[in-house]
Amino acid sequence: MANSSPREDETLVTQQICSLGLLPPPKKQCGVPLAEDVAELSVQDASGKGIPFGELFRERRAIVVFVRHFLCYTCKEYVEDLAKIPKSFLQDANVTLIVIGQSSFQHIEPFCKLTGYSHEIYVDTERKIYRKLGMNKGEGIASSGDPAQQGGTLILGPGNNIHFIHLDKNRLDHKPINSILQLAGVQTVNFTNKSFIIHI
Repeated sequence: MANSSPREDETLVTQQICSLGLLPPPKKQCGVPLAEDVAELSVQDASGKGIPFGELFRERRAIVVFVRHFLCYTCKEYVEDLAKIPKSFLQDANVTLIVIGQSSFQHIEPFCKLTGYSHEIYVDTERKIYRKLGMNKGEGIASSGDPAQQGGTLILGPGNNIHFIHLDKNRLDHKPINSILQLAGVQTVNFTNKSFIIHI
C-alpha cells in the first residue's frame, strides 16, 4: 500500500472483492499486502496491554471495524448491531470480529456494557493506524479522542493481507454489516427482530 494512495487501494481491493464474490477459505493467502510498519503498530486491550495490530489477524481472517469514537451515537448503534452477530457464525467461518476505537483503554469496558458487545475490542489511542490506513477526517462533536476522525472497515488475514477496505466518508457511512459478513464468508444476521403474527 506504500506505493499508492489509500483511495486507489480502496478501489482496487473493492473491485477485486466484488468480482470474486465470497472470499475463499481463510487458509488461502491472497489480497493486497498490509504494510509491515502498520502491522507493527500497537493497539491496547481493556487492561491497557499493548498488542501489535498484525497479531490480531496473523493466524486467522478478521473483520476489523474502526469506529469514530465511543461517544458517537451512530457508532454506538452500529456496534450494538455488531454485538448481535452470533459467535457461532464467526467460528463456523473461522473469522474473528474486532472493533477498534480511538479512546483510552479505560473506556473499553463501559462501552461494551453499554452496547452489549462481547467480541474482541481494542483502542488505537494515538490514531496511528487510522492515519496509516488513510482514514478520513471531518465533522464531529466534542468527545474523547479526535472528534473529526472517521472510521472504516477492513477484512484482513491470515497474515498481512487486506481483502477488503471501506473508509467511512462521514459518521453515517458505515458499510452494511451483512455485506461485510457475506464478503468474509460468514452467515448473515436477521437484524429486524420482528415477531410474526398470524391473523386468523
